[in-house]
Amino acid sequence: MEQLMQGVDMQDEGVRRKIFWLLKRLTSYTLWSRKREAFRIFAAAYETAVKTWSPNDPEMVSADYLAKIYEVVGLYDTGLDDLAHGRRFVWRTNEALERVVALSSYLSDYFYRNPNYWERGAQFLPYPPKVDALARLLRASMYQGEEAPLEVAGTSDRFASIESPAWLLDKNKYNYNFYELEFPAFPHDLPEMPEPRGLMVRSGEEVPCDGIWEPMLIESARLTHALPLNVEVMRNGGCFNYFVAQTLAPNLSQLSDDQWDVVPVPTHWRLLWEDTRYKDGTIPDESSYFLASRRENPLREPVSTRTEVRTGELCPASGEWHTEEFGGKTVKMEEGQVMPDLLAVDNLGDRVVHWVTWALVRAT
Repeated sequence: MEQLMQGVDMQDEGVRRKIFWLLKRLTSYTLWSRKREAFRIFAAAYETAVKTWSPNDPEMVSADYLAKIYEVVGLYDTGLDDLAHGRRFVWRTNEALERVVALSSYLSDYFYRNPNYWERGAQFLPYPPKVDALARLLRASMYQGEEAPLEVAGTSDRFASIESPAWLLDKNKYNYNFYELEFPAFPHDLPEMPEPRGLMVRSGEEVPCDGIWEPMLIESARLTHALPLNVEVMRNGGCFNYFVAQTLAPNLSQLSDDQWDVVPVPTHWRLLWEDTRYKDGTIPDESSYFLASRRENPLREPVSTRTEVRTGELCPASGEWHTEEFGGKTVKMEEGQVMPDLLAVDNLGDRVVHWVTWALVRAT
């Protein structure tokens, strides 16, 4: 609703270029492929936790979520197969990648419903370390603004997904109570904006093509003082949005006159850029969307606070880990891997699997 926020102004050319670049990034095959790979890592770690943590462990995570997790993995595969050929209906309601966002959001919100940490759909205390490590893996698959291409549906208000550029450009918006999402690294020279297309739709009308659209305010103005001739003048009315073809163009919003409610404001949307990527089955080099990625590792903790972990927990730091138990052993581990058990010979000569405590001896 509020367009100006600490200098984030859609009239500014630099802001316009950043929002345009971000919307192309958020709808790129490469970003969604990276989301899939991150979610697969989470799925494997969660499954390992369910299978290896003791059922009597008071911090045990729910096995009931495995079905939803497996469903998301399958939806990613289905959705990306279509997106790789430019079929962007996958972001429409109940289609594959829309379901991915909905289910991932559900898993994040209801991840660990232990009443000591969670109440009424919200986490109110930091999770135990090994539970938090799993939650961080899930959130590593999530990006600020990933809902940008989703169909706006479900209510008569039909508000646009992104109304303020601050949602994507204000770093504070990426910081949630118990986790932080990646803030993107912009290229040094952002591409110039394309010339606007003549195509325009009104709120409630069907969008004719995939692409990035700009809300426009159309006003009447007198051309000269000498001639009583009114002409229509267009100016920017808010933040760019990404629409998928055959969806209905949404409304903007504003506070009602009594300031008690948010009401829909119909507007015109002008096509800035038609998205024809991938329709020939080719995925171009999109590495510029992840230049020197500064994405914080989801498991990063100061090594000094987490130098010992048990079998079945997630490795918090890459390096050499050693156990003194059952004759001792040293292993090389990468962050995010599941800490192994130890196979040792007992006093009867049988090889037995043991759960042990591993200590970090050298970080890499």
